[in-house]
Amino acid sequence: MQALTGRSPMKSPGAPAHRREIERAFWREIAKGLLAEEAAAAVGVSQAVGGRWFRHGGGMPPMDLAPLSGRYLCFQEREEIAIWKAQDVGVREIARRLGRHPSTISRELRRNAATRGGRLDYRASVAQWKADLVAQRPKAAKLATNDRLRHYVQERLSGQIHGPDGTVLGPEAGPWKGRNKPHRGDRRWVTAWSPEQIANRLKADFPDDESMRISHEAIYQALYVESRGALKRELVACLRTGRALRAPRARSKRKAWAHVTPEVMISERPAEVDDRAVPGHWEGDLVIGLERSAIGTLVERATRFTMLVHLPRQEGYGIIPRTKNGPPLAGYGAETMKTALAAAIGALPEQLRRSLTWDRGKELSAHAQFTIETGVPVFFADPHSPWQRATNENTNGLLRQYFPKGTDLSRWSADDIAAVAAALNARPRKSLGWRTPAEALNDHLNSLLSSSVATTP
Repeated sequence: MQALTGRSPMKSPGAPAHRREIERAFWREIAKGLLAEEAAAAVGVSQAVGGRWFRHGGGMPPMDLAPLSGRYLCFQEREEIAIWKAQDVGVREIARRLGRHPSTISRELRRNAATRGGRLDYRASVAQWKADLVAQRPKAAKLATNDRLRHYVQERLSGQIHGPDGTVLGPEAGPWKGRNKPHRGDRRWVTAWSPEQIANRLKADFPDDESMRISHEAIYQALYVESRGALKRELVACLRTGRALRAPRARSKRKAWAHVTPEVMISERPAEVDDRAVPGHWEGDLVIGLERSAIGTLVERATRFTMLVHLPRQEGYGIIPRTKNGPPLAGYGAETMKTALAAAIGALPEQLRRSLTWDRGKELSAHAQFTIETGVPVFFADPHSPWQRATNENTNGLLRQYFPKGTDLSRWSADDIAAVAAALNARPRKSLGWRTPAEALNDHLNSLLSSSVATTP
């Protein structure tokens, strides 16, 4: 076999693997912001393969994504060579058709031929596998070869927190599960320097030792890329985010609010909403608690009158295992939220149902159906612009006196939250001339009633 190829024996390719060109195309799609399953579908591989590539790479491409140089044969050219070789086309004719030098074709047929049967049979898939294997240039990571540097990085990243007497402080953290984002719970107290802090501090601590230098990107790669093997993957829990997989930068720019179309942007809201002269324009949001609990808040802009929407958990919550794309059982899924808001808004007189301005949360993605059922148009604030719903934000802050952060809000009944709303509506406000929201709303309703009586023939 070795005599046939003129080279040292190469391991068997085994089952055909996906070409590196396909994997490179997969990572290019990831760099655009696509999810792993979306990128896998875009390049024609299964979701399982795409997920494995993404997981083993820690969310980072383990290869250079730049296009291959024209100096090297690509898979399409190898397919053409295999076809013409089977048709007994000569080496020089194949080279002429491909626009390559004859020695390139001759060397390709000799080096990358399949030799399992004792003959030099040329197959494109095997040839590409051999070319990819030879093209690899494995280089040991700097943290794997420099023990002193690795110890410094690990100590600044995962070092323990000690008290004055030397005892280790902090809670006992649970086992690292390798999931992308840790849920609420105790995390081990560590030194927790960021890779950028570590990389720059090395220059100050070792000004004359060039061996004690590493970039912050190399530290990230040592943490996230499984094949590097320099640092344990569990150490990603010491980073501030604690992510087990690195999120591509472009993914943060994905359109997360597909339900917010141009016609429901706050810029399309009637001008009369801004001056607060006409009651009936509402602002809304959610107050979030532990264990995916929430309370809906509605605040009328002119009178500051507040309504709280009870959002009990759905039947089966905590019993039915959480499944991807499964039914939202926490109490504020799109359909549940739409129904609860429609019931609250629908109980108001028509004159107090003019518009609703909401945050950009997906809980109100069924806003079109809500508008059909109630006749109340919905508008959404701009991203990261809480001041556009200042009345609601202020009210949510007041509500935290009764529903602090970090507490389970599902324990409160509809009567409980109605009592809190009544307490807020009975609190005098400086913006209302020290009237209460309930008094301001009552005055408005009385004026509406008087005007309707006066106009009745």
